[in-house]
Amino acid sequence: MKQGNKLPFIAILVVIVAVGTWMLWRFIQQPSLPSDFASGNGRIEAVQVDISTKIAGRVQEVIAAEGDLVQPQQALARINTDQLEAQLLRAEADVAAGESLIASANASIAQAKAQQLLAKQELSRASDLIKKSAVSKETYDTRVSALAVADASVEAADAMLISRQRNVDALQAVVNEIKTQIEDATLVSPTIGRVLYRLAEPGEVLGSGGKVLTIINLADVYMEVFLPSNQAHRVAIGAEARVKLDIIDYAIPATVSFVSPESQFTPKQVETQNERNKLMFRVKVKIPQELVLSHIEQVKTGVRGVAYIRLAPEGDDSPSEWPEELQNFPPSKTLSEESAN
Repeated sequence: MKQGNKLPFIAILVVIVAVGTWMLWRFIQQPSLPSDFASGNGRIEAVQVDISTKIAGRVQEVIAAEGDLVQPQQALARINTDQLEAQLLRAEADVAAGESLIASANASIAQAKAQQLLAKQELSRASDLIKKSAVSKETYDTRVSALAVADASVEAADAMLISRQRNVDALQAVVNEIKTQIEDATLVSPTIGRVLYRLAEPGEVLGSGGKVLTIINLADVYMEVFLPSNQAHRVAIGAEARVKLDIIDYAIPATVSFVSPESQFTPKQVETQNERNKLMFRVKVKIPQELVLSHIEQVKTGVRGVAYIRLAPEGDDSPSEWPEELQNFPPSKTLSEESAN
């Protein structure tokens, strides 16, 4: 065989040996499982949350940088509110003017009630005098008419007061709306997370709903795996699970938080032992939040690993013990504390 013909053969042989070695290593790493356990390949994931502006405006500042760990309600960015502040001053002035009209309406009510009282007193005197024929019937009728006018004036003054009070309520609602818009101009984190993307910079003008940042929600860290129907129907919500990552030797405790009610084709990026065109059920395994928080600086999404799930027993079979390799949990203290020691 010529030298030139040997090179492709040697290259192919090296590739075959490498693939075989990798598959053997994967097989050795995978613990042998009893029949009441299932496993699936996946990667650590977390929900991505877009931090968007509710109001249109110019970005005044972006406080957070990519990679920053942020806490719930922490300010991340601000939209310029100069125009809103001016609108607020005008709206507050309108409220003050409306309140002065309410004071005027109260004064009108007091005046109308005074006239009403006088009309009642004059009518009362006229009633006594007409019995004695001391006043004419015309004078008595005038007193009756004057009281009716006074009563109508009081009712009109009361109606005017209510109208002006409702007007002030409407003006106050405008003030509250503008204040809410000013508060919304400060974008805060809805959860603990890490900034993944910084999508806008100071000076940029954004429309309503414009994205400023994208953060990873570290309050909900999970791994999704795909199981065949003969295993998926035995997976219960809240079932005990373990996650074994490729980069660490520990088994991470977890629980099943979701089992898809319908099957689907396995995504191409997911490795399964069966052919990829087989229908599988998506299962989500969630890592406890307290464990995530205790190792928050080390949590990274996208890390690959294997999730192991305890299946519901069939018949009277007693649950099997977890394999020894899956009972080695992370230490109680954080990895950063370990490195400090």
